[in-house]
Amino acid sequence: MATATILNAKEPISRMGMLVTLTTFIVLVCDGLDLQLLALALPVLMDHFHLNKVLAGLTSTGTLVGMLFGGILAGWLSDRWGRVRVVAYSVVVFAIGNSLLAFTQNFWQFAIVRFCSGFGMAGAYSVSLMLACEYIPTSRRNFVLGVLQSGWSIGYIVAALLTVYILPKWGWRPLFFISFVPAVLAFILTRFCEEPPSWRAAQQTQSAVGRSSEWANIFSDKRARTYFFLWLITSFFLQAGFYGAGTWMPTYIVKELGVNLKSMGWFIAMSYTMMVVGKVIAGWLGDRFGRKIVYVLFGLGTAAAIPLIMHYATASSIAYYLLVFGFLYGTPFAIVNTYMNESFATSVRGTAVATAYNAGRIGSIIAPVAIGMVATSFSLSYALAFLGAMYALSAVLPGLFIPEKMYDPKAVDKAPVANASCSEVESP
Repeated sequence: MATATILNAKEPISRMGMLVTLTTFIVLVCDGLDLQLLALALPVLMDHFHLNKVLAGLTSTGTLVGMLFGGILAGWLSDRWGRVRVVAYSVVVFAIGNSLLAFTQNFWQFAIVRFCSGFGMAGAYSVSLMLACEYIPTSRRNFVLGVLQSGWSIGYIVAALLTVYILPKWGWRPLFFISFVPAVLAFILTRFCEEPPSWRAAQQTQSAVGRSSEWANIFSDKRARTYFFLWLITSFFLQAGFYGAGTWMPTYIVKELGVNLKSMGWFIAMSYTMMVVGKVIAGWLGDRFGRKIVYVLFGLGTAAAIPLIMHYATASSIAYYLLVFGFLYGTPFAIVNTYMNESFATSVRGTAVATAYNAGRIGSIIAPVAIGMVATSFSLSYALAFLGAMYALSAVLPGLFIPEKMYDPKAVDKAPVANASCSEVESP
């Protein structure tokens, strides 16, 4: 195994690392904003386009299908073209796509445009977090990524606040058009970011020995192949739980509990405020006590909380239950990106992480439609309660089978090797 320069974990974050962190934060705010706008506008879209619950779920599913393919493509391109370039292109795609939603005239136009914008949303999310991982020292990485993940939640909060003031007065169209503004700022910032040293070193190694297929390197290495499939399955369950709950919770609050749109927006905003707190705390705990134990505990906590909330919530109590729900159900995402990015070498990290995570979106694609179908026969609260099982499975798999800190994404490999997929020294 080749020697590598492992940069001092105690070193401060560099100026370029700070710029990359700021850029990633704004990218994730945009990503969270765009994704949550659909969930919050869904009750109005159902009335406007005369959709039943299955077609309404299909609207969200179409977005996630676009994210599945777009995320996988972006991850592979980031290993070839570079992290920064792929993030910049992804921001352009989802900014233009979401702005065009304001001009759609029927359900199928809306669904097709949303599918296309999903390509950019997934690429921006997956690759920007990977870029940050490759700039942040190990001892601070989980906390910083937890803070960055809170940017995604802040995007959710902004979406909820915009819904409160825009949706009742001007309808759903301005909600999607306004998302263009922060995306422009994110794109401008990417113009000043540089590719991480670990990625540049991996490219030099590939040039020295001859570039081989990232897929061949993953599947020819037993350990990389095993962890790739374990993360894919984990991602399936985690995203089924998260997107199933996130897509239908606003509709559940309005349609089944009888809460009005303005109050629903405030309740969701409070929930996502607690999600910010939960992600920052989980990130800090992940650096202090370890990625695995914190990830497992918060995942199991969420699994227990969801069915209990669905059973006991009423119109008068849902605001309080949503504070608990918001704190818990986003916390696994504060850990999973660090945990997953530290499972693969730099030369294949983009392909392995983005493919495992975004192929796992099949869970997020199935869940909204499945919940809509179950809710048609039973109740929405009954369907949502089953998502606790998804969180439990997503926690147990890594807890039993995936070690933490296998690779240091910030490590710079200086020696050409024959098999680039195994070229980095494991982190202590």
